[in-house]
Amino acid sequence: MYKVVKFNEEDKYINDFLKLPKLIYSKKEIVQNESEERALLLSKHILSKYFVLHKFLVYKNSEVAARCVITIYEGDSSAYIGFFECIEDSLCAEKLFSEVKAFAIKNNYKKIVGPVDASFWLKYRMKVNKFEKRPYVSEPYNKNYYLDLFLQNKYKVCENYVSNMYGKFTPKNFQDEKIEKRYENFINKGYKITSPKKEDYDKVIHEIYRLITNLYSDFPIFKPLKEEDFVSLFKSYRYILDFSMVKLVYFKKETVGFFICLPDYKNFLYGKINLITLFRVFLNKRKSKNYVMLYVGVQRGHLGLGNAMIKPVVEKLKKRRATAIGAFIREGKVTESYVKKKIQSKYRYVLLELEL
Repeated sequence: MYKVVKFNEEDKYINDFLKLPKLIYSKKEIVQNESEERALLLSKHILSKYFVLHKFLVYKNSEVAARCVITIYEGDSSAYIGFFECIEDSLCAEKLFSEVKAFAIKNNYKKIVGPVDASFWLKYRMKVNKFEKRPYVSEPYNKNYYLDLFLQNKYKVCENYVSNMYGKFTPKNFQDEKIEKRYENFINKGYKITSPKKEDYDKVIHEIYRLITNLYSDFPIFKPLKEEDFVSLFKSYRYILDFSMVKLVYFKKETVGFFICLPDYKNFLYGKINLITLFRVFLNKRKSKNYVMLYVGVQRGHLGLGNAMIKPVVEKLKKRRATAIGAFIREGKVTESYVKKKIQSKYRYVLLELEL
């Protein structure tokens, strides 16, 4: 009834691997980047040189029913499970998890961590609530029964994350003395908070690389990238950023902070790009109803700067009468309390591990 296949680059298995998400998700739910997945499976992705992928499928009555990839990094005692998809069938999932566990034990790995789709820089975490809402841009969407499948196979939650849902900002409904004072204090000290121009993107992306590499290095599953690979990986952001919602902070000619807020393209950026998609992207980029606060970082030694950076972003949100999402915050971090008065609810995500 069930058959587990570990494959390499065979066309049939690659096509079945890529097909499965379309069988599980509706068009409004799916967040599959098929071209990126294919490049990874064929070791042709810009990041492929950093890891080795081991690919698994499960067939039920000759039909593809589950999939995953185990990512291996040289010198790392952990194996990473990602690109996990499965029909709602606990026995099918058990077959896959059992095969993966046996592989990891055979190769002397100490634990399996996931979901991690090959890299920290691509996608990780599992969504555990608010499945009634359409995915927002960059959200790692999955079926609501996936957590149970992992837990049933002895995985345990090792990290928790939240995304804050902020209510609509308007000129009259929101004032925050804390961020106002922080902003004024930093400006008076000589800090410059500015939005880059699109033509400066090539310069700015290098500044952000240096900050992110330094500030995110203590995150679980973080792996450093070479600067040229980081720039290549994020080159498309040039076309989807609303640069008025990007903030860089300079102090004494040094870049000490950044704040990247994306228009909410939902899942429009996945799949085939046609005229309707391009039109939706164009409209959202000009004036979105919702924005996603995706990346924020402050150099050590500049305590409180994060709240100051938010001030000009909030002013833009008020002017546009938009809602916002503060995305993917490690639970307990100070960023979880940014603009606390406007938080209406929270999306929740987890990272899991299996000790071997």
